[in-house]
Amino acid sequence: MAFMAKKKPEVKLNSWGIYTPWTDQSKELPTLIKMTHDIPCELDVEFGYIVNIKKAKNKKLAYCIYHPEIPDEEGKPLPPFDGEVYIKQNDWNFFIGDTIWQPVENKQGAWRITLAIEGKIVADETFNLILQSSPAD
Repeated sequence: MAFMAKKKPEVKLNSWGIYTPWTDQSKELPTLIKMTHDIPCELDVEFGYIVNIKKAKNKKLAYCIYHPEIPDEEGKPLPPFDGEVYIKQNDWNFFIGDTIWQPVENKQGAWRITLAIEGKIVADETFNLILQSSPAD
């Protein structure tokens, strides 16, 4: 009896950096503004990356955003933001990212964003959020 070789997901990083604002209700992916890993730590800046995933329809895609030690209301570091989505088709573009919220001062540092399929990391990018010095008065 012959066994079919298990198809391995193909994941390609299409772009990374700063994007136009995005909402998860939108069917459209955000538009790339600038390819970079250095992100200005400013209010409402949208950053992340877009991957193209092939040969993985209906598999679970796990995402995780590790941010610097941003304190919650009680001063404890927020846990990484994570979740899962199902891969919708065999040739699928997916945006993963985050945006800066108030207060911006505690958002600077390294933000690592990973994607995994079946427990195997398939994309891993780190962004350096840089607090811009304010101009002298």
